[in-house]
Amino acid sequence: MAQPPQPGPFPESSRDADAGAVFVLQSKGEWWHAGFHLTTAIVGPTILTLPYVFRGLGWGLGCICLTVMGLVTFYSYYLMSRVLDHCEKAGRRHIRFRELAADVLGSGGMFYFVIFIQTAINTGVGIGAILLAGECLQIMYSELSPNGSLKLYEFIAMVTVVMIVLSQLPTFHSLRHINFVSLLLSLGYTFLVVGACINAVCLFSENACLSPNAPPRDYTLESSPSARVFSAFTSISIIAAIFGNGILPEIQATLAPPATGKMVKGLVMCYSVIFVTFYSAAVSGYWVFGNKSGSNILKSLMPDNGPSLAPTSVLGLAVVFVLLQLLAIGLVYSQVAFEIMEKKTADVNQGMFSRRNLIPRLVLRTLYMIFCGVMAAMLPFFGDINGVVGAIGFIPLDFILPMLLYNMTHKPSKSSLTYLINISIMVVFTGVGLMGAFSSIRKLILDANKFKLFSSDVVD
Repeated sequence: MAQPPQPGPFPESSRDADAGAVFVLQSKGEWWHAGFHLTTAIVGPTILTLPYVFRGLGWGLGCICLTVMGLVTFYSYYLMSRVLDHCEKAGRRHIRFRELAADVLGSGGMFYFVIFIQTAINTGVGIGAILLAGECLQIMYSELSPNGSLKLYEFIAMVTVVMIVLSQLPTFHSLRHINFVSLLLSLGYTFLVVGACINAVCLFSENACLSPNAPPRDYTLESSPSARVFSAFTSISIIAAIFGNGILPEIQATLAPPATGKMVKGLVMCYSVIFVTFYSAAVSGYWVFGNKSGSNILKSLMPDNGPSLAPTSVLGLAVVFVLLQLLAIGLVYSQVAFEIMEKKTADVNQGMFSRRNLIPRLVLRTLYMIFCGVMAAMLPFFGDINGVVGAIGFIPLDFILPMLLYNMTHKPSKSSLTYLINISIMVVFTGVGLMGAFSSIRKLILDANKFKLFSSDVVD
């Protein structure tokens, strides 16, 4: 296990012998590269679960929660960037979330806490990315060969092999071009899905006979008050997972020094894409399917029985875009794990591509991807995984710690508006996180009765 930093600052000279810092977290990027990384970390195919989120919240509360989460996370990431800039000006540039938390809060326990939470996030997202990518392949296969014999776990194995190859890209910075393409892909499949939803509504409205599989649009919530509460908190946890990233310090570490001010520009780029994609996907999908929305809007547009609700070419292209972007997302969220592996096993004096460093990198990254692939095949819980990861991972790292770190470093007056806002966000989202974790785990347990290991169906 990685060791906590020793008390005191983290001088740059100590990183000269740190292979994780020198190899994986190279500081060569520009602000737009950080924007590409952030957008890939946040704007992914999980936005296609937003209609499912609205199913548990309804129109009004759904729009309010989506907006509030967006504002809070932008504010949170802005504060985190300010904390990192503050430490850099003091001569302690932090390139890891765990080191930042341990330095500011002065606790070795906090170092391990952050490692645990980041590991849960990285592994959860890695599993989810491979699972959904396998599902995308299954969707395309079922369209081309409706009676084919291949199962979901076989497609997951194919994706895992591709991820093993791509995982050998040695540095976070080397993903910048891939993540730029990822940004374009997210815009592409969002517009395609919105167009498909509009087409489905038009067909259904004009002539129901042309689209017999279009469901009646019903926006009512569950009848039981307790079920509505649990669904609402599960939905909020999923939104937190969709907006979260949990690796902002590692992304800012890829910026060429001085990094001060550059991350804010990357955030503005990222949230411009978020505004376009999140609302359009959520509104269009819930508009069409209402409380019948599934955890993957693309599957809803391609029902098992009967023709698709939109042109097959449009939906097929959207599935291809989603599949390609999932590869980038899996790589981004693997970087913290790769950095820990590199720090413990690589020799910085031997060179990045020396045999001494290349063989351990190949073996460890391959084993990591195989583990994620096996878990994805065993547990087809895409929608539920988002909720659990959001509650236990993203909420602490993205909604609580940034406010605490800012109050500790900048020390705003306890009567100031900034301090009160930060404390309020911490208190509210601590409660939301606890309720969300309970609700999400409850749903996970309930859904566990609907599938078997290595099932070929993803549970909504």
